[in-house]
Amino acid sequence: MQADRSGKVRVGACRFLGLPATQEWGKNSPNKCAQGGLKRRAAMWTAPAERSGDGALALLWRDRQAKASRAALAAAVHIAAYGACAELRPHASRNTLDIPVSKPQLGEAFQTLLPMSFLSLIETKRDGRELPPDAIAGFVREFTEGRVPDYQMAALLMAILFRGMSAAETRALTLAMRDSGEVLAFPNDPRPIVDKHSTGGVGDKVSLPLAPLLACLGFRVPMISGRGLGITGGTLDKLESIPGLTTALGPKRLVEQVQRLGVAMGGQTEKMIPADKKLYALRDVTGTVPSIPLITASILSKKLAEGLQALVMDVKFGRAAFMQTESDARALADSIVSLAEACGVRTQALLTDMNTPRGRAVGNWLEVKEAVECLEGRGPDDLRELVSECAARLLVLAARPRDLAEARSAAAACLASGAPRRKWDELIAAQGADLAAFRSRLALDHTAPVVVELTAPHAGFLSRCDARIIGEVVRDLGGGRLTQETVLNPAVGIDQLAKPGEHIKAGAVLCRIHATTASAAEAARARLTSAFELTDSRPEAKPLLA
Repeated sequence: MQADRSGKVRVGACRFLGLPATQEWGKNSPNKCAQGGLKRRAAMWTAPAERSGDGALALLWRDRQAKASRAALAAAVHIAAYGACAELRPHASRNTLDIPVSKPQLGEAFQTLLPMSFLSLIETKRDGRELPPDAIAGFVREFTEGRVPDYQMAALLMAILFRGMSAAETRALTLAMRDSGEVLAFPNDPRPIVDKHSTGGVGDKVSLPLAPLLACLGFRVPMISGRGLGITGGTLDKLESIPGLTTALGPKRLVEQVQRLGVAMGGQTEKMIPADKKLYALRDVTGTVPSIPLITASILSKKLAEGLQALVMDVKFGRAAFMQTESDARALADSIVSLAEACGVRTQALLTDMNTPRGRAVGNWLEVKEAVECLEGRGPDDLRELVSECAARLLVLAARPRDLAEARSAAAACLASGAPRRKWDELIAAQGADLAAFRSRLALDHTAPVVVELTAPHAGFLSRCDARIIGEVVRDLGGGRLTQETVLNPAVGIDQLAKPGEHIKAGAVLCRIHATTASAAEAARARLTSAFELTDSRPEAKPLLA
């Protein structure tokens, strides 16, 4: 790296050199990068090799011109912070850090070096080597601020998907994402701050009835959620199917609402966890969703920014989950729990089956309707069971009470009391929902233009209701994302799903399809025939919790 007479930083063959563990560079160094005629004196630096992994050193030369010196120093300091090479520090005999560096000069210098230094990160992870914490903090910061193009970040995400990350790397990534924006600060209050998070599934609307239930149990719930990934639905997408409701809550508004109502449900804003918001969207469209370190960092960056005291995780496995097998789900659960506990958040993880959709409805508005049914003491048994179990685990984590059986009874009694249903209306009204329009829409059988039924060709016991096929069909109807720019249709989806173990009569409804056109409905019906299987004998019941 040299600075020419104009003061512009140029990157040349001297960019990185492999050196011994510590190497000093000064006037009399035998290693010179002489360029014709330009008079220089070297700034003296040392570079410990253990900071870079390969002992690379960025050479810094100072021109006689102050402008060139400042620009060159700015580039070197920014490289050090970025972590693409060894950490640079001034030699003890000469302090050069007092040279003033203006932001425009720093930005100009770094823009020249950014593509090269980020490429080295991609190559490091591609080759299976560990990224140092400062490198991870650097690429999170630069991507968040728009200085890393999507195509390069996508390459790094793919390298992480295949090569993985160590516990130290995952922790560094999580904390860097948390610290990319503001974190919530709550006043002292006897009510514990808790939350639940799911790794995503088809028909997974547990958070909707759970949040008001937790508020009624005496918790504060600052639930920061995400949008749909792949075939899985997102809590924010479901909430935004409610007329007038906003999930764009700034930190101040979110804290005030939680203190007043006990609950708020929002998403990342430009000020809260912006790194995760950008990475989340990019992972969705680049095939990099099912990565344990990336999922761990995405989830915990949001949860740590909430200032939680306790967290329950719903880690899914099966056909429609990011983790296909129970063993993979357990590995993810262990990753999340160990990191969360290390960060001071009491955490438990539930492993739940996602071979079959949760509940009987899939699709944003249809799932909101089913969540309200759950709050009214109706709705599918598996949904009520999981909502109550999540609440009970949080009661135990907060020692209110310590006994799980007692906690389950308390959660079930509160859910049946009607208080969480009233809290739900308070919650959505506080976030801008038009309650009259909401109630009118709830009363409708459907809001999509076309509704058709898929019926059973013969009688039998339902042995399979494939969540993956159903999720793909709902996505393609317009209920999920194929690209970052996809605009969702909240009305489409599938409801009245038959569940495994039920006896089905010939001609009985296996599901209803809600679509925008007759042709889309017929195409979905044809695909859904392979999602259901009928047998002569009742299949063995599978437990919801592993």
